Amino acid sequence: MVVTELLEHFGWTWVGILVSDDDNGEKELQILRQSMRERGICVAYTVKYTDDLDTNIDYIDQMLQVFHNPQVRVIILCGTFSGNFHLVTQDPAFLILDKTFILPPSFTFTSLITPYWLSVYNRSLVVDFSSQTFQAMKDFEKNYKKLPNIFKEESFWEDLDLMVTDEKDSFTSVTAEIYNQSFPIVLPSIRYFLTSGVSPRLYEAVEVLAKALHEMLLYIKEKSPENPITGLTQYTQKLQRHLQRMKSPLDPMRPSYYFNEQGEAIHGYKIIYRLYIDETIREDIVGNVTPWAVSGQKLYINTSSITWRHIQEIPVSRCSEPCLPGSRKKTRETIHTCCYDCAPCSEGEISNVTGSANSKDADSCSKCQSAEWPNEKRDRCLPKVMEFISYHNDTIASVSSSVSLFGCLVTGSIFRIFISYRDTPIVRANNRNLSYLLLASIILSFLSVFLFLGRPSDVTCRLRETSFGVFFSVAVSSLLAKTVMVCVAFNSTKPGSPWRQWLSVKLPYTIVLLCSSFQVVICVLWLSISPPFQDLDTHSYPEKIIIRCNEGSDLWFYSMLGYMGLLAAVSFLLAFMVRTLPDSFNEAKYITFSMLLFCSVWMAMIPAYLSTRGKYMVAVEIFAVMASSAGLLACVFFPKCFIILFRSEMNRKTDLLGRRKEICNNSNK
Repeated sequence: MVVTELLEHFGWTWVGILVSDDDNGEKELQILRQSMRERGICVAYTVKYTDDLDTNIDYIDQMLQVFHNPQVRVIILCGTFSGNFHLVTQDPAFLILDKTFILPPSFTFTSLITPYWLSVYNRSLVVDFSSQTFQAMKDFEKNYKKLPNIFKEESFWEDLDLMVTDEKDSFTSVTAEIYNQSFPIVLPSIRYFLTSGVSPRLYEAVEVLAKALHEMLLYIKEKSPENPITGLTQYTQKLQRHLQRMKSPLDPMRPSYYFNEQGEAIHGYKIIYRLYIDETIREDIVGNVTPWAVSGQKLYINTSSITWRHIQEIPVSRCSEPCLPGSRKKTRETIHTCCYDCAPCSEGEISNVTGSANSKDADSCSKCQSAEWPNEKRDRCLPKVMEFISYHNDTIASVSSSVSLFGCLVTGSIFRIFISYRDTPIVRANNRNLSYLLLASIILSFLSVFLFLGRPSDVTCRLRETSFGVFFSVAVSSLLAKTVMVCVAFNSTKPGSPWRQWLSVKLPYTIVLLCSSFQVVICVLWLSISPPFQDLDTHSYPEKIIIRCNEGSDLWFYSMLGYMGLLAAVSFLLAFMVRTLPDSFNEAKYITFSMLLFCSVWMAMIPAYLSTRGKYMVAVEIFAVMASSAGLLACVFFPKCFIILFRSEMNRKTDLLGRRKEICNNSNK
């Protein structure tokens, strides 16, 4: 329907209908309602009028009441034009209505509309059939041009009128002479009547029916050449079949007639803007409708050429206020789908309607893609924030880098002190090579922090999850070897002790190699079977994408942590048992404290690691690595460095031997 195309174009979804109370009006009303229902347009009210004078008078108050509905700014007229229709609109209140009327083709004959009605329908839109010429009209124009000039003058027709009244015989002779020239007596002013309105449609109807009859008769003649009358009786009821064959247009670009799939004739239409100023009617063609055009190009209308009644902008005719972007329709308890409330979109959804008064509101909100998230207004999707510990403008990265570098510098300084004083008794006590190995593993542990910073990749994920496990296993194995050597050295001092055979240089290295190798085997199997990889977590935080390292296999990850914890627990228990033995500077006591701190950090780390998400989970891991590394460094090496630098008198062999003999004598007593 052309009217619904027009309503949809301007966003008018809440309109009134004024229809004639007859069969023609009822039929047009049903077609109009069906077409509007398919486009989501609702009818606010329907008012019927008749030629019955009394009935129309009774309708006036009711019509004025419904017509003054402020939400309905557009009224559609349909049905039959009534001679008494002016009674419906004779009330002066109609003149102040800020309504826009849409008139059908049956209301296009302005000569039938009084100036009073023109005031009511001023600045209205009229839907009319497109102007169209056909062969009969072309023949008429061709023959009209051949007329002598005298027939084209007004005086000729005035004289002809006198002849009708005074000289009937002469009039008959004149008309006979004109008809003998084989062209009709038609004034030029009827060209409009022939080329627009209903006339071309009548011509098309006759043309199509004639062609269908012609084809049917040819078909009957082929089937019953001997007795066509019998064939005619048999096929008279099947004319519709031949009419259906007329569906294809003669010219696809500009068809003279066209039938749709339902067998309905489709015509081109024009949209007329009717303006009544100073008792003068001006009609401007502001648009057209081409039903056979592709979708989206059927309606063209120049809105800038239209001046609306009492307002400057396009009138708004809708039941509900427009929903702003970021909201959707919420159904009310009403039969009309055009009446609704607005509800904000749910989390993760948007609606990007324009929110203008003449636009369609969103029936539902749409979800953003997995890599996007709505903005604050929920009218568009934005790329999600990529979360990881970045080197740029991230406090965690700055603090972690600074602490890690500081730890490396401190550990390197202690390493240098131990190398410089490598021949002193305190450095040589309990195998200085184990001390070097322990310091090297602590440095590597501090440096492994940088594998946790920056955007994760498959390579860094595999290195970060296995490196600190191997480095700490080497460090804890070194402390375990130191503790074992303290126990063996003390027990071997007794006469005939079997522990003497364990006093070998290879024992501590064997302990470190075996304990560390088992951790290396676990990591190699982990990397071979189910290695860690970069993963995008889009579920933990809806507005973020967490770029993290997926462990690949939780079993292998916790196996690595569990073995490291087992080594630490064994070292702690053994160091705790030998903490009172006469070791040089009582190193076993410091190992006990370092293992206690190490175990406490990693035991606290596991629940904190499991309860956090995103970069804070990585921050917990970084803290555990740095805290345990600093704990080992402080508990094991700070006391020795203090003696080397500030209590050098205690770093002498005679003091070591004297104290050891004194401790041994006390223990023998």
